[in-house]
Amino acid sequence: MPLRGTLYRCFLSVLLCLATTAVCGQEVVSSTPQRVSGGVVQRQESVARQELPHLQSPLFRDTMPISRVSAISVAVPGFAQLYNNQYLKIPILYGSVGALTYLTVNANQKFQQYKRQYDFLQAEYYAISNEAGLAYREQFLHEQVDPVRTQMIKYNTQRTVYFAGAAFTYLYFLADGVLNHPHPTTTVKKATTLAMMFPGAGQLYNKSYWKVPIVIGTFATMGYLIDWNNRGFQRMRAAHKTYPNNEFQNWNNPPSKEDIARMRSQYRRNRDLCIILTGGVYLLSVIEAHVDAYLKNFDVSDDLTMRVEPTLMDMSRFYAAKNSSGYPGVGLSMKLAF
Repeated sequence: MPLRGTLYRCFLSVLLCLATTAVCGQEVVSSTPQRVSGGVVQRQESVARQELPHLQSPLFRDTMPISRVSAISVAVPGFAQLYNNQYLKIPILYGSVGALTYLTVNANQKFQQYKRQYDFLQAEYYAISNEAGLAYREQFLHEQVDPVRTQMIKYNTQRTVYFAGAAFTYLYFLADGVLNHPHPTTTVKKATTLAMMFPGAGQLYNKSYWKVPIVIGTFATMGYLIDWNNRGFQRMRAAHKTYPNNEFQNWNNPPSKEDIARMRSQYRRNRDLCIILTGGVYLLSVIEAHVDAYLKNFDVSDDLTMRVEPTLMDMSRFYAAKNSSGYPGVGLSMKLAF
């Protein structure tokens, strides 16, 4: 027993030494090329660092798909620029959008102030009876109502322009984050993402330039129809609320309160229908940009050719091996290219 135990311990020691030697040899072999070709390894690491710069970022240790980056950028503007290591664009984004938003809020406050004053004066104007004299009504309109309405239109225009500038700047930096995404992304994803952010941007990215005015023109038309029906709805609602002292009281045959309510419902129904149609046009433009980008990779040329040429055939495929003569057969092959 003692001899057997001694032999067993010696055998384990030999195995342990062999394993240690193999591991040490592996380390020496793997470390030797690094010492010999350290410059090659460093160049490979630098090339990898250039190809995937976002993997070396201290903030983002893993890749993020373009859809996730865009979704976060919608809620947190500038996230795409932060992910793309374009830090100088972030203060430009927040400075531009912040300044335009401040101007929009300031113009909106002044617009609301003049609008309340205009509504009050307009109600007084409608309350003036015809017995007071047409000349007094016209004087009150030109001296009291018109100056306030001019200021109201002025600040409403400023509010619209400032808001459009802030929205355009916001969407521009969203598209900038998509176009400068560092991770390899297919053109289909980029076109679809751009089309979802701004109508016509996907068609512009696909270089389908003739489709851009169609998409933008359709959205502009739908926006005009929504605004026109909404203004009509607001007018009918105000006229119904202040009946009979409204803008129709001086007509020869003014509409009744039921007629005004019916016109109010019609304007509201048309406005809501236009909003639903605008949503359908938006989905259609996104689908069109996605399909167009997907079909860009297909060969849709008119080069359809058919080649017929002689060829050698293996006769053993058609006859049993014992009946085969061992010589190939001669035939014709037809190839279609489309």
